[in-house]
Amino acid sequence: MRIGIVCYPTFGGSGVLATELGKALADKGHQVHFITYQQPVRLNVFNTNIFYHEVRVPTYPLFDYPPYEVALASTMVDVISNHDLDLLHVHYAIPHASAAYMAKQIVKHKTGRNIPVITTLHGTDITLVGRDKTYEPVVTFSINESDAITAVSENLREETLKNFHITKDIEVITNFVDVSRFNKKPFDAFKKVIAPNGESILVHASNFRKVKRVDDVMKIFAEVRKELPAKLLMVGDGPERHAIEELARTLGVIDDVRFVGKQEQMEEIMAVSDIFLLPSEYESFGLSALEAMAAKVIVISSNSGGLPEINIHGKTGFMANVGDVKAMSNYAITILKDEKLLQQMKQQAYEQALLFDISNIVPRYEKLYSRFCRMEPCV
Repeated sequence: MRIGIVCYPTFGGSGVLATELGKALADKGHQVHFITYQQPVRLNVFNTNIFYHEVRVPTYPLFDYPPYEVALASTMVDVISNHDLDLLHVHYAIPHASAAYMAKQIVKHKTGRNIPVITTLHGTDITLVGRDKTYEPVVTFSINESDAITAVSENLREETLKNFHITKDIEVITNFVDVSRFNKKPFDAFKKVIAPNGESILVHASNFRKVKRVDDVMKIFAEVRKELPAKLLMVGDGPERHAIEELARTLGVIDDVRFVGKQEQMEEIMAVSDIFLLPSEYESFGLSALEAMAAKVIVISSNSGGLPEINIHGKTGFMANVGDVKAMSNYAITILKDEKLLQQMKQQAYEQALLFDISNIVPRYEKLYSRFCRMEPCV
């Protein structure tokens, strides 16, 4: 198949999932064309089946805000026409689904061909941005005009149907993880740099937005630090960075916290960690938590959104209500003080991650694509 994948190229879950999916499809012999404004951060391999098409947005004094959606639709038309794509798979509703609809109509008008569009919903495109009255009519229309709709969790499917008038079925195809990539032995020298005296290592990774409740991460760590030696790795960056650095100083734990910025090689960091903290106000799925579990890291999270679909309370980790710092702290302290239980739950987290391995999920996308693929060009 010749597949066009449209996504955000950033460290966010939608971009990561879309890129990993494209790479896996290319490995299976499909021709994959990424269409976005810069090369996706996870697109770090050479494969003869992978193509990258940059969306160029001309700037004119007339525009305060360059019309990215129009440039994106035009690039889609160009790639569809010049590379004879079988379908478009767009990730994140805004603005990709609406741009795909525009491209589809242009191609149909020019050639008479009806290019299939599959839209995958990822989370804040529905639960936050999409609910804004400014965008809702376009989001609803674009989703309904898609030939197929998928969501990355049951929770996101329910949220979409509850908040939008969707007239088509939404199929749940969960996020996935390449377990073989994350199942690595700890790099001892790296671990000694982080925890020179054998301290426990906690980790959090996100874009440091308010919805991630990174202040709760710091408060949880401060409580853990009162009970036992520990270090905290903060992976990522974002608008809350300065505030949580100040909070770390106020709580007296700044010397035990490392802000390591955005990282592509998360498997190296996860390999030396014991607990992954994810106290988010909402997660449509929690891809970062799944990656942690694949690395045999216990997840302590809120019970919001789709997190209960992957993090099994008392087995792969622990969950508490949003904002319940005391409960999450107690869970972390309990598990870190019991080495036998710690190792047992690490193994159980890994076994849960195996259910979401890339080898189990990618064939579901291939099956979905096959419903719309033209017979002759299909592989």
